[in-house]
Amino acid sequence: MSIYEIVMLVCFGAAWPFSIYKSYKSKSVEGKSIIFLFIVYFGYVSGVLHKYFFRLDNVVFLYILNSFMVLADILLYYKNKRLHKHKILNRQ
Repeated sequence: MSIYEIVMLVCFGAAWPFSIYKSYKSKSVEGKSIIFLFIVYFGYVSGVLHKYFFRLDNVVFLYILNSFMVLADILLYYKNKRLHKHKILNRQ
């Protein structure tokens, strides 16, 4: 278990609640990149798999927590995109 890995995951993880909150409150996909979200998500999933197969320690829980937060942001992206599309269709 590396203190540097823990600090990195805590710092990255601290940003996701703000991103999720912004997505939830704004109900907008503006400024979001779904490709970026998927890249980050698969990065965290890769971290979980590495921990599972090569060096299982408690840091795996930070990878899992972060991956769930990114997944929540991905789900909000699609929800907000659907709301936006529905709003545009109702204007016509």
